[in-house]
Amino acid sequence: MELYTPVLVLAGLAAGFAIFSIITSLNVGPKRYNRAKLDSYECGIEPTPQPVGGGRFPVKYFLTAMLFIVFDIEIAFLYPFALHLDAMRAFGLVEMALFVATVFIAYVYVWRRGGLDWD
Repeated sequence: MELYTPVLVLAGLAAGFAIFSIITSLNVGPKRYNRAKLDSYECGIEPTPQPVGGGRFPVKYFLTAMLFIVFDIEIAFLYPFALHLDAMRAFGLVEMALFVATVFIAYVYVWRRGGLDWD
């Protein structure tokens, strides 16, 4: 447990600073609200009206997000593999080849289904 004490102290300091900053800004900051400040902001242009229950998003947004997550996870697995390739030898190489092949099959599937086309 002694090894985790500095990490816990640092996490406590970070949480304390965050809470202190939020409470201080709420108490000290100006409170001049108007319609423009309470309205949603979209890059300096007038916001487009949205339905009351929220609008529907095309499925392509979700496909793009899922592709990002898949390739992000792939990189998270490839980095430690690259660092310890010499220790894993042939077993690690075969396992990583299977992993990359699985991700490549998913990529080809999405590509063939048109998930990467922006109409």
